[in-house]
Amino acid sequence: MSDNTNGKIVEKKITPRSEDYSQWYLDVVNAADLAENAPVRGCMIIKPYGYSIWEHTKKILDQKFKETGVSNAYFPLFIPERLLNKEKEHVEGFSPEIAVVTHAGGKKLEEPLVVRPTSETIMYDSFSKWIQSYRDLPILINQWSNIVRWEMRPRLFLRTTEFLWQEGHTVHETHEEADERARQMLEIYRDVAESVMAIPVFGGVKSEAEKFAGALHTYTIEAMMQDGKALQFATSHNLGQNFSKAFDVSFLDREGDKKYGWQTSWGLSTRAIGGLIMTHSDDKGLVVPPKLAPVQVVITTIGGEDNKEVIEKAHEIEKRLKEADVRTLIDKRDLRPGEKFYEWEKKGVPIRLELGMKDIAEDSVVLVRRDNGEKEKKPLSNDLYKDIVSLLEEIQKNLYDRALAYKKEKTKFVDTWKDFVRAIEDGNFVHAHWCGEKEVEAQIKSETKATVRYIPFDQKEEEGKCIKTGKPSSGRVIFAKAY
Repeated sequence: MSDNTNGKIVEKKITPRSEDYSQWYLDVVNAADLAENAPVRGCMIIKPYGYSIWEHTKKILDQKFKETGVSNAYFPLFIPERLLNKEKEHVEGFSPEIAVVTHAGGKKLEEPLVVRPTSETIMYDSFSKWIQSYRDLPILINQWSNIVRWEMRPRLFLRTTEFLWQEGHTVHETHEEADERARQMLEIYRDVAESVMAIPVFGGVKSEAEKFAGALHTYTIEAMMQDGKALQFATSHNLGQNFSKAFDVSFLDREGDKKYGWQTSWGLSTRAIGGLIMTHSDDKGLVVPPKLAPVQVVITTIGGEDNKEVIEKAHEIEKRLKEADVRTLIDKRDLRPGEKFYEWEKKGVPIRLELGMKDIAEDSVVLVRRDNGEKEKKPLSNDLYKDIVSLLEEIQKNLYDRALAYKKEKTKFVDTWKDFVRAIEDGNFVHAHWCGEKEVEAQIKSETKATVRYIPFDQKEEEGKCIKTGKPSSGRVIFAKAY
């Protein structure tokens, strides 16, 4: 891909991963035309191709949410400061990231307004009015919105001051119902990560230090990036009754007694696109799994738009592919073939078909896989369309299997501090014993930059000693450096 600047072609080159992983990531975002920095530091402009990936993610998730009874709503961007201050632990957790509006309409506001860092407080103020009886439960609400958290070290998609996300909020009659819902939503995220985005994720419970501010429990799924760092893909929180007591989200139970609701919240953001990039992409550019790809097959014509016979054949192929529910695009721009091929390779389209007069004469087309670069001449027969559908499934599976194999290779079990430090420095997910003390967790983070990513749901009982203090431990937790 290239930019035309003052008549000059400027190539969007990609730094090799082995040379500079951080720059490689930014180069892939740029070369694939996904996003760019906005005039406001820390904010991003999501370009059409990048936004189409988010739209597809949104569409899939939204359907899955609604299948569980969730409805969409929308709440204001501005939150009265008094509402945020109602839950002490919550406001303390977010205070370093909060943006506050103090003046509007040329005047100082009587009460400052917080620009939405998350919507618990303003939603729960409404929930307290909507709920009177147990008959009003459960409340199952989701909203698609933007969020503002002042980011000191921004990076496109991964950490931005403003980002897009969905946030779900529910209220239940019992703790058991709330916990079941929190885990149910985490399972939806896991399914989308693995079956759609081809990203292997591993779930568990966050430590007290890493959990969401104000939550009883935070459940998480974590993914491993190609540099061995963890990316928190999505979280789901069992909020207990902390917020319901602060905001009087209460109801009369079946005996007529006042009870406080049990609540959950759960969310996934545009950070997931950053995870997609860092899981599958290579030194040639972006790689997008077929189930998520806005374009699954691109037909690149050779010879320009005036080559009517090639264009007609391309439309014939496109029609047959769309009948097979394959998202297809024809690139008939009057560019050199190599430029077209290079662009779609950088954009990560799963299959590229190359079609010119020579191919038509041979009643064939050249098929190129993005995941492994294999190129094959295929006859223009009915079997072509069946083969492409099967090949898309094969590519999807290959990307997942490749990422899973890498994750297994980069997962280590250690029992000593020396081995722990080495394993973290080498970029691994490290299974190690920890005594469970916050102070020790903070010390480990200070010395190695590694945090407890999660305590496995299926944690095995295993007597051991904390890798830092030597104190008793009943099971291993997973440490890693993280984005």
